[in-house]
Amino acid sequence: MQQRWLSGSPVDTYFQDVHDQDPRWARDLSTQAPVTEAPYDRAAHPSPSPGTYHPQQPFYAQPPTPQYAPDPRVWAQMPPPESVGPTRHLSHGEDTPTIQFVGVDDLVAQAAGQQPESDAFAHLFHDQGQGSGRPPGVLSPSLEQVPAAPRPTVPASEPAANNSGGRASGLLKSSAVMAAGTLVSRLTGFVRTMVITAALGAATLGDTWTVAYTLPTMIYILTVGGGLNSVFVPQLVRSMKEDEDGGEAYANRLLTLVMVTLGVIVTAAVFAAPLLIQLMSDSIASDPASNNVAVSFARYCLPTIFFMGVHVVMGQILNAREKFGAMMWTPVLNNIVMIFTFGMFLWVYGTAGNSGMSENNIPPEGIRLLGIGTLLGLVVQALAMMPYLRETGFRFRPRFDWKGHGLGKAIKLAKWTVAFVLANQAGVLVVTQLATAAGKASGRSGAGILAYSNAQLIWGMPQAIITVSVMAAMLPRISRAAHDGDTGAVRDDISQGLRTSAVAVVPVAFMFVALGIPMCTLLFGSSSVAAAQSMGYVLMAFGLGLIPFSVQYVVLRGFYAYEDTRTPFYNTVIVAAVNAAASAGCYWALPAQWAVVGMAGAYGLAYAVGVGVAWQRLRRRIGGDLDGARVLRTYARLCLASIPGALVGGAVGFAITRVLGHGALGSVVALLAGSTALLGVFCVVARRMRIEELNSMVGMVRGRLGR
Repeated sequence: MQQRWLSGSPVDTYFQDVHDQDPRWARDLSTQAPVTEAPYDRAAHPSPSPGTYHPQQPFYAQPPTPQYAPDPRVWAQMPPPESVGPTRHLSHGEDTPTIQFVGVDDLVAQAAGQQPESDAFAHLFHDQGQGSGRPPGVLSPSLEQVPAAPRPTVPASEPAANNSGGRASGLLKSSAVMAAGTLVSRLTGFVRTMVITAALGAATLGDTWTVAYTLPTMIYILTVGGGLNSVFVPQLVRSMKEDEDGGEAYANRLLTLVMVTLGVIVTAAVFAAPLLIQLMSDSIASDPASNNVAVSFARYCLPTIFFMGVHVVMGQILNAREKFGAMMWTPVLNNIVMIFTFGMFLWVYGTAGNSGMSENNIPPEGIRLLGIGTLLGLVVQALAMMPYLRETGFRFRPRFDWKGHGLGKAIKLAKWTVAFVLANQAGVLVVTQLATAAGKASGRSGAGILAYSNAQLIWGMPQAIITVSVMAAMLPRISRAAHDGDTGAVRDDISQGLRTSAVAVVPVAFMFVALGIPMCTLLFGSSSVAAAQSMGYVLMAFGLGLIPFSVQYVVLRGFYAYEDTRTPFYNTVIVAAVNAAASAGCYWALPAQWAVVGMAGAYGLAYAVGVGVAWQRLRRRIGGDLDGARVLRTYARLCLASIPGALVGGAVGFAITRVLGHGALGSVVALLAGSTALLGVFCVVARRMRIEELNSMVGMVRGRLGR
């Protein structure tokens, strides 16, 4: 053995005979010293005791499964624990109790809780543990933490012990809870809209109710809603991270300030109701009967501004504590109360088609019933948030010490958001004025603002269920990454949000184009088939605009994470200006019965322009690429896969309605058969195209189902 060792290199006269007296030299090659090093002191490093060697496995036998098998899901996994006593796997008999292995995962987890802020390498560990404000166990987008094998010799840090899901799985669970709540809320919202349309019709009385019901939401958004929805989430997250009380005092000050502000706004709005109705729709205000009904409805609906704001603040406090479900589930209670209210109205007076109910003959008792029921729904929705807040340990205590606690900074940031919603609502105001005027000029049901609102309600459902749910869970995380200066994490989160939502948003947008008429005749056929078909054309015009609308929503969250509210304002000015100009062009160029259809198409066009502007601005803001090539490739391939599905599904739906008619039966069969054909063709084509995001979703669903 010694000769073979010496034959490959020159003979060193000082070390050529050094191993002659070592009886283990030819038996255990792992104890050989390197050629260029001196022999080790065997007295200081004794050989392993007998019995510590692993027994040799027999030839041609299946090796036993190791106790600590490597997990392919864990990057840089730590070695298994060693046995007590000397071992051949440590150099020259070192004792295992004195050796501590520290893997990459443990270094990251321990660094989050132990490294001081001045550590030059702290930024490497920003995406895990308490050091970054992220929940324990939340990793970067490319890694998913998996519980590793037990390691007796390494004390487990608290962040690592609590880590059970990882970033992607946590986002999936949060999004699933919110998506389920939003889905139920939207479904009950559809039932509410159907009952309202059946009770009031799709003519002037329905338009009058729509204007009065929309007015509180518009005032709320114009005053405090925009700032609450965008600016105060990062502020609440930051206060939870930096304040000693976990941000509870800041949340109490914010809730108190909002309650006082909204109380003043409600009082002023109730007195100014006639002026507000005229501002919303001059065509309704100019007719005495319509104006009286609209003002009466508005004075019952305007106090909902207060409860709307309280509900949103409580929901944002829960979101900052990463409790996302309550804000999505409590609107179901509001819908149930309103369904019951309008159901009572139908029970007493019947449908609008049978009773001939209009703005000229609706009784005061009916107005009072609908108004009180609408107000009661928002009250129940707001009060239902209290148990969820108590569960998180939050206790509301009014605080009026607003000065010097960070609210001023948030208000300064919110001024641009208020300007943002002002520009947005200016566009809504123009559309409301034009749509109500077009509906009255056409003399037909389903050609006014109610048709526009009902079609937009259906159209916005995928946005609320998918995109809003995903981004509501991601916004606190994006805010933390932006606060830590990690532009890469912000880019990855935005790209993930866009591509994840696109898998469902794109085919549904084409489904609206293909099957818009059966959808509306099924939902709103109780008013009249002609009115429902008119709403179907409006929904078809909205259809493809869902894609840029969803993209715009995600991109703007990037600006809000950086507390940049000025850029979204300028972007919204562009969108509102394009929408108002295109809607006015449709009003003047198209016949009155088709004007609202053109306005729906103009809405999507405006957001397509806005997406191009916002994308370039955000790209410059983070100083690099927004993963644009990958995002654009995903959307383009999804659109190509949706086109044949839309053609087949639309043809199937059209053929069925020609045979069965546009009644309830024909609409149901056409919608089910057409959507099944559309989604089936889409899935086949998309799988052939190997769209990564769709394949991941299908694999996830199949894994959940155990197939």
